[in-house]
Amino acid sequence: MDAVFKALADPTRRQLLDSLRDQAGQTLTELEQGLGMTRFGVMKHLRVLEDAGLVTTRREGRFKYHYLNAAPIQDLADRWIAPYQKPFARFALDLKRSLESQPAMATKPDFVIETYIRTTQDALWDALINPDMTAQYYYGARLASDLEPGRPFRYLDRDGGVMLDGAVVEVTPKTRIVSTFLPPWAENSKETRVTFEIEPLGEICRFRLTHHSYEDANAGVESGWPGIVAGLKTLLETGKPLNVPGM
Repeated sequence: MDAVFKALADPTRRQLLDSLRDQAGQTLTELEQGLGMTRFGVMKHLRVLEDAGLVTTRREGRFKYHYLNAAPIQDLADRWIAPYQKPFARFALDLKRSLESQPAMATKPDFVIETYIRTTQDALWDALINPDMTAQYYYGARLASDLEPGRPFRYLDRDGGVMLDGAVVEVTPKTRIVSTFLPPWAENSKETRVTFEIEPLGEICRFRLTHHSYEDANAGVESGWPGIVAGLKTLLETGKPLNVPGM
């Protein structure tokens, strides 16, 4: 958490985050524009932001795209805001405002969130696919899926209704799940795609969530996913659900 505060203390780094807030998935060349400093200087600032977890990257071919990562922001909220009883709904609105971005290229993922969880690969995988576990961090919803490509990948609410509809696209056990995403409750929503990825790193795992073309979902992705990911992390690290209103 100290690294996050240190990263935010510099105005140039805050300007870089503002740029990624306004347009997700920028290359180094795009981020250089308007900063008035050398390419090497921008790279140094980006390295500090990446080390703090505030920026995550994705390489496609010879291009490296940069994204604002919401997970540390959520962690700060849990540590410094929740204990003082700031309503989560207010925080969600603040977070949504800070993360809203212009539509990116259709070939790039629009929303990426990444966090590190002190857990095993097996435990994290189980938390993603076990309905008793998802109910504790996914707004009370239970996953209903046999994880076979082409088969349903749905989250059911407490009454058995479909809260989130979708289908399995690709599964690599204990490593990766790709599914379609269609919220029945969101007006004018189009089917999009979500990827869960697990990378074991010794005593911890890196968890990355990528929501492609998320604006087409029209489902409050910017405020919903950070809460879910924070709940997943808290559950695995403490054994207790994240006690936040609405979760």
